Amino acid sequence: MKRTSRDIRTANRYAVLRHLIARSPASRGELAAATGLSQATVATLVGELTALGLLVEVGFEESAGGRPRSLVAVDAAGGALIGVDVAETYVHAELFDLALGVVARAEEELRPGESSPEEVVGRIAAAVGAVVAAADACRPPRVLGVGVTMPGQVDRERGVAVRAANWGWRDVPLTALLGERLPYPVHLDNPLRAATVAELWFGAARGRDDAVVINLGTGVGAGLALGGALHRGVTNSAGEWGHTTLVLDGRPCRCGDTGCVEAYVGAPAIMRTLRELAPDSALSTDEDQTATIGALGRAAAGGDPAALRVVRETARHLGAAVADLVNLLNPEVIVLSSWVASALGTPLLTEVREAVARHALGSPFGATEIVLSPIPTDPVSLGAATFALEGVLSSPGLTGTTGTTLTPRTT
Repeated sequence: MKRTSRDIRTANRYAVLRHLIARSPASRGELAAATGLSQATVATLVGELTALGLLVEVGFEESAGGRPRSLVAVDAAGGALIGVDVAETYVHAELFDLALGVVARAEEELRPGESSPEEVVGRIAAAVGAVVAAADACRPPRVLGVGVTMPGQVDRERGVAVRAANWGWRDVPLTALLGERLPYPVHLDNPLRAATVAELWFGAARGRDDAVVINLGTGVGAGLALGGALHRGVTNSAGEWGHTTLVLDGRPCRCGDTGCVEAYVGAPAIMRTLRELAPDSALSTDEDQTATIGALGRAAAGGDPAALRVVRETARHLGAAVADLVNLLNPEVIVLSSWVASALGTPLLTEVREAVARHALGSPFGATEIVLSPIPTDPVSLGAATFALEGVLSSPGLTGTTGTTLTPRTT
């Protein structure tokens, strides 16, 4: 699709802000060099963003001679962005300042069977309300937008959850439903894309052109960054690697197929492996996913033989599937992300690296780094907040707390 002048302007605004969020302060010349834009274009964009309260002048850089150059930075207190990570078992929300520093966090549990659109929307609204209230205790936040990520296939343009297999959702108009509960612009997307953007901006993929971010949770997927840009695919569903076939005629998967990657390395699959390999282990209980995987990770880190067997078997399947990504995409880095990767930690990473080495071709494997996500906060919420920022910048006049046009500040 041909890009319009508005699309180009949005992308340019986004590029300037992205660089300043990563490296503030900067001169206009530095921004031009970093973004590839002309100095005249950068000067215009900086003027617009400063007038709208998103950037601020912070002085001059030292000069050995000649005219000193003024420096600009993101005005962290100039507004707030909210990122919401919706998973099968929880809703996690974080409120960020404009420099994408965390101001407040809140979490709502999604209990088994609590999965109707109305129930999920209620939990999202409660989590958003909680982070706004927590931030309001210090200073009322100027919320510019809310990014919400939903597992499964998402039509971000229409704001529709096209398919969420674990909940039986089909074509749920989620943005419209949230618009009835939240007084902020809502921007819907998928957690794979959010986690990938977070790694590109702040994590292990920063400065890399080709990266894969593997989301290990109840569901499984692979976010892709190719040529330095987020790869979405034709229908925004690229990365459904969790539903590629790993074992012919293998375990049934919730997508309706059998032998999928997710059926061996998703949280419910790991719990099944635990029951199969160590049915008498104290770890093998009917507790919820988060508690069981957390206990398994702690036991493996402590050297428990049963836990290590389960991690090794999980890594054996995960490593074979990751090797396919290494051979197919030849990435610079593969990041293991989300709560299952965090819970199983170094024992899982070590075993996965060994398994990938057994299955991948030597040359691409030698050029690929495999790491755990270094992002200290929830990467999906962080990435969702960047989608909210993108949405703000794509608005003709830029929108604020209630969708009204933000007018330039006056002195």
